[in-house]
Amino acid sequence: MAGVNLKSVVKRFGNVVAVNKIDLDIPDQGFTVLVGPSGCGKTTTLRMIAGLEELDEGEIYIGDKLVNDVPPKDRDIAMVFQNYALYPHMDVYNNMAFGLKLRKFPKSEIDQRVKEAATILGIQELLNRKPKQLSGGQRQRVAVGRAIVRHPKVFLFDEPLSNLDAKLRVQMRAELSKLHDRLKTTMIYVTHDQIEAMTMGDQIVVLKDGLIQQVGSPLDLYNKPANKFVAGFIGTPSTNFVEVVVKKEGDNLFLDGQTFRIRIPDEHRSLLEPYVDREVTWGVRPQDIYDAAVSHDMVREGENVIDTQVDVIEPLGSEQIIYLTAGPHTLVATLDMQTVTEVGAPLKIVVDIPKTHVFDAETEKAIF
Repeated sequence: MAGVNLKSVVKRFGNVVAVNKIDLDIPDQGFTVLVGPSGCGKTTTLRMIAGLEELDEGEIYIGDKLVNDVPPKDRDIAMVFQNYALYPHMDVYNNMAFGLKLRKFPKSEIDQRVKEAATILGIQELLNRKPKQLSGGQRQRVAVGRAIVRHPKVFLFDEPLSNLDAKLRVQMRAELSKLHDRLKTTMIYVTHDQIEAMTMGDQIVVLKDGLIQQVGSPLDLYNKPANKFVAGFIGTPSTNFVEVVVKKEGDNLFLDGQTFRIRIPDEHRSLLEPYVDREVTWGVRPQDIYDAAVSHDMVREGENVIDTQVDVIEPLGSEQIIYLTAGPHTLVATLDMQTVTEVGAPLKIVVDIPKTHVFDAETEKAIF
């Protein structure tokens, strides 16, 4: 087993800096997820750890060993790709055994490792089948099994579930999480899907434009985003962002949104004092918005209530996503089915203020 350490790692493609001085500690036996939009540098980072891309600057350690000049086959890592990459002419058994045969492992040990991995993944009955006889989920299990038989120090997953349908993706997420709990091996997982990141990772690394935006546990990123990008990327539906002006009346501070005013809790007042009469960005998650007619106990008139109009309703059975207009602003709210409304109707909403965030309009860093 081994942790992975990246020190000031840089990768350029011509004039484009794909990865920009990344410093990252990936703990031994942890499940770390690299997440971000397309082009953020997550797959490039994974490929540099694997040795498939050369670094332009910096150092990568696997365990205590500097691996900058170590070829991929000698890094003691196993990688699972998006496209499975199974040999079509070989059955499942030989697909899983192929890497061990190349390394001249004894037949008895190969047989033991393949059958052990097949048992872990529940594919014992598939060992004699060819890839074309397997479903997408079964092929993905074989690809994972081919990695497991190696007994590597580190597993690398490059968007392995993106070719699967929605239901199977949910199932395979759970399977990979259980696999990590069983093997206790360091796993690094790349995805653009923040739901995969939130449900699978012990540690999440959010990337944008080759830079790390924040590293933390799923709940840390959700509850304490470091900046506007992280707040908008983590969570679904995405966070509402509203441009407001900080106003002061007596000892109280308010967020002025033209058609509404929100009073700032006393514990955050000192953080916003420097921003009086300046524009800031207010971030509100859809889950922290409630129907005032249903949530009577939360209503504090003049402090956290907003008058809106309903634009679109998306019923999802147990809840409904409602798109709202409040003056020049648009909001998305996730409300339960107790709220009965229709398009064009007025709706008074109440906001759970302590769970909202305020960001500097220029730097986009979180004020609180």
